[in-house]
Amino acid sequence: MDKLNELKYQALKELAEVISEAQLEQTRIKFLGRKGLLTGILRQMGSLPQEQRREIGQLANTIKTELEEALKQKQSHIKSEQSRKKTPATLDVTLPGRRPSLGKKHPITQTIDEISHIFLSLGFQIAQGPEVEVDYYNFEALNIQAEHPARDMHDTFYITEKLLLRTHTSPVQIHVMERIKPPIRIIAPGKAYRCDADHTHTPMFHQVEGLLVDDSVTFGDLKGVLRLFVQRMFGADTKLRFRPSFFPFTEPSAEIDIA
Repeated sequence: MDKLNELKYQALKELAEVISEAQLEQTRIKFLGRKGLLTGILRQMGSLPQEQRREIGQLANTIKTELEEALKQKQSHIKSEQSRKKTPATLDVTLPGRRPSLGKKHPITQTIDEISHIFLSLGFQIAQGPEVEVDYYNFEALNIQAEHPARDMHDTFYITEKLLLRTHTSPVQIHVMERIKPPIRIIAPGKAYRCDADHTHTPMFHQVEGLLVDDSVTFGDLKGVLRLFVQRMFGADTKLRFRPSFFPFTEPSAEIDIA
């Protein structure tokens, strides 16, 4: 018992003088390692009378627990000191922190937001659809039949024979009309993909699709909505020109030019 108490005193004394994690590990091995001093004392218990072994064993376990806790506290103290020393002496911790710089919306996102705001003010709602589409929604339901040139491989990114990256946002119209009964008034902003890349085109681009289905809606309503949109987007003095055109899924069809 005297040896155990002496070992505890010696260990705590040396532990108080430890200043690094390397020294701490050496101290741990010296006293608590497999060949440490505590283990050496416990190996002598075999020579003790049976009635003393239990008492000595309890004392040894208590001292081992106390030393392990002291080692843990010393390790925490050493790490705290190391962290403090890493802080530059010139750093004034009382100064207010630097605010992180905030990012800004991408110009395309800003443009889509502006377009969406104009149509929302006209009573339209925003609809979304998948960018990976099936052939039916991207072509067949829009009256683009199997022999149509727009289906050619050089125009469309095919994943499988019936699965592709949508070539326009028009499939959203079909999805909406399957779910909602008229009246319908939606726009569908989103990305589209085509095998078309040169100095004026990119394989991925953005569109804003519009659909209005209601009683007594005429071509004049389409012209009025587009005229109002263009003048809000580009200015009240912007001039428009409507030109007849052909699209397989709209009749009559027209394109507009702006000055």
